[in-house]
Order: sequence, then C-alpha cells, then structure tokens
Amino acid sequence: MSGVAHRYEVTAHRDIWSGRIFSVVSDDVTMPGGGTAARDYVRHVGAVAVVALDDAGRVVLIRQYRHPVGRHLWELPAGLMDVSGEDLAAAAARELAEEADLAAGRVDVLVDLHSSPGFSDEVVRVFLARDLTDVPADQRHDRHDEEADLQVVRVDLDEAVRMVLAGEITNASCVAGLLAAARARETDFTELRRPETPLPR
Repeated sequence: MSGVAHRYEVTAHRDIWSGRIFSVVSDDVTMPGGGTAARDYVRHVGAVAVVALDDAGRVVLIRQYRHPVGRHLWELPAGLMDVSGEDLAAAAARELAEEADLAAGRVDVLVDLHSSPGFSDEVVRVFLARDLTDVPADQRHDRHDEEADLQVVRVDLDEAVRMVLAGEITNASCVAGLLAAARARETDFTELRRPETPLPR
C-alpha cells in the first residue's frame, strides 16, 4: 500500500426518481486519474433480517415470491427499516413476529452487509434470535400480498448451510446470516455484538 487514498468528492447531484422504499440518484464524482465520472445508484432505507435458531439447532426459513427474479426464494424473516425512530432490534422482533409468528428471548447482532454496493447503498443488519416462543394465535399478523403465500419451515442449521453451498439459497442476507450463524455456533456464540451496536453507514 502506498500514498494517500483519493478523496472521492461529489461535484454535482441529481435526483432521478423517488419512491417509498428507495430512490434513484446520480452523482458526479471526482476520480483518481483526474476529472469526474457519473455514478447512478439506488438509495435504500435499509433492512433487518433474523436468523431464528431454536433449541434443536434448527433455523427458520421462509420461501417467498420475489417478482424481480420471477421466482420463490428461501429467505430469512426480514423487513425494511421503514418505521421512523424504530430501534433495529425492535424492527427485527417485529418482522420475526409478522413473518414467522415467533418471539425471541435473546437477540444479538450476527452480521452486517452491504447487499449490492456497486449500485445501492442498502445496508442490512442480520440478527441472531434465540430462546424462541410462539406468538399467541390471537396476536398474529394478518399477512397480505406476497406474504399471504409465505411458506415457513425449520431446517437444521447444517442442512441450511449445505443449501447455501449447493446454490439452493441465494438471497444475500440469508446466505450471509446462515454462514455467520454456523461460525458463531462454532465459537459458542462468544463473538456476537450487542443489539444496540451502531450500524455501519
């Protein structure tokens, strides 16, 4: 490594399109070789996901239709950081209840990821949830749209890792979360971060 890293500065900014979940923008950015280059990207509200691990060593997987890829994918219970002022661990607990009818007695930070930094600033925090209990039937979330078609299963963590390595699970946060959970189990969960740990932005 040599020299000082180039400071990428935005010299112009354009808002292309804006929606509830994400917006599309274009920046002119200074380049190391001189001059500037346009960089179009998606600004995203961010998301949380949950590896819910039960006492039998099984994880909760959800099979959900994703229209951009035109098929069902195996995923973790997950959702957007779209409630103003909501704590991230609370958001994860909300999604776990809504999508898997589960509550957790313990929640830790498992891994953070930028899902596709080549074109989006989306950051996903994946939590590990343990000490699972069922949400009472009369308090369960009424699922709509794609969520009405959710398939919820429990799979042994080792089998879930096999599915990742076999290409059967391709959702980025699910892949990262399952592999991180397997590693965390190997170290007896001693390397987990506290749920209030700041998110890398």
